[in-house]
Amino acid sequence: MVLVQVFTVVTMLMSKVALNAGMHPLVLLVYRNVVAAAAVAPLALIFERDLWKKLNLAVLGWIFINATFGVLLAMGLYYFGLRATNAAYAVDFLNLIPVATFLIAVALRAERLSLACWPGRTKLLGAAAGVAGTMVVSLCKGTHLLLPHLRVSHSHGTKPVTSVHGGQNMVVGTLFLVSSCVSYALWFVVQARVALVFPSRYWTTTLTCVAGSVQSAIAAAVVVALTGTGAGSWGLTSEAWRLRWDMQLATVVYSGVFNTGVTFVLVSWAVARRGPVYPPMFNSLSLVATTVVDALVLGTDVYLGGVLGAALVVLGLYAFLWGKGKELAAAKARELDRPPGDDDDGIA
Repeated sequence: MVLVQVFTVVTMLMSKVALNAGMHPLVLLVYRNVVAAAAVAPLALIFERDLWKKLNLAVLGWIFINATFGVLLAMGLYYFGLRATNAAYAVDFLNLIPVATFLIAVALRAERLSLACWPGRTKLLGAAAGVAGTMVVSLCKGTHLLLPHLRVSHSHGTKPVTSVHGGQNMVVGTLFLVSSCVSYALWFVVQARVALVFPSRYWTTTLTCVAGSVQSAIAAAVVVALTGTGAGSWGLTSEAWRLRWDMQLATVVYSGVFNTGVTFVLVSWAVARRGPVYPPMFNSLSLVATTVVDALVLGTDVYLGGVLGAALVVLGLYAFLWGKGKELAAAKARELDRPPGDDDDGIA
């Protein structure tokens, strides 16, 4: 899972540089998912060659919804937020995804919250700490921390990195990132349903990436229809779709192969061996690494409020995961202790 965090950090920084260089988020989204589908499709053909026969309209409908929340909204809004802010700021919101998923699951009554025991209380306190940490990062600036900068050159058209608390862009970027976090949380809820109707790892990923790429292309066409083809924050030009041998092409290939294809395989393997709580425990590594590299390499200013808020997010995440882990362990112990024949006792 440390390798997954390395992929995440590298993808985050490469994406920020590509977006600063003028790459449109929807263009990056389309190409990234095409590459990801091409990377995972051979695994589907090798390990799940017979599962494609179980595809039907209902399954394809759920995969379409899965792509809407997981690709178009979650990734798309995150790219727009990343472009408006910076990598060190945006990575904070990745650590809130487990908390947001928990809150939405409780609201939808997909998960039960028990405040009568410490694991339930710890989960609630962790969720509150995560939200509070995000508010501190967003609203509190504090003392400017002086760090040595090894800025990348902007001589090839790369725009300077947007600094934290930089005005209107920061507010808009925060709204994008919060919306992305909620979309990711809803995506996990949808994934649970997809796993029931179509229990496939590789075909689901391949088809979701294809559907997400098509949806992103349609969204790009809508943007062109509404804003025209002029260059600007929202506009898309025909030149934007042309990839050259530069950072933009490297970002598309790397993020598609490693941050989607390889990461999916590694996370699936980790969940199968250690359970669903294990992978998110490493999210804080990407937060720390991205903040440090973003400051040293891209020259992003770091403030005390951001550091304290990030620390609060990490503490909240680990408190939440501790409580969730204890609840899963207790549920597993009850399942093992249940006598045979008690499954149909009428209790929901």
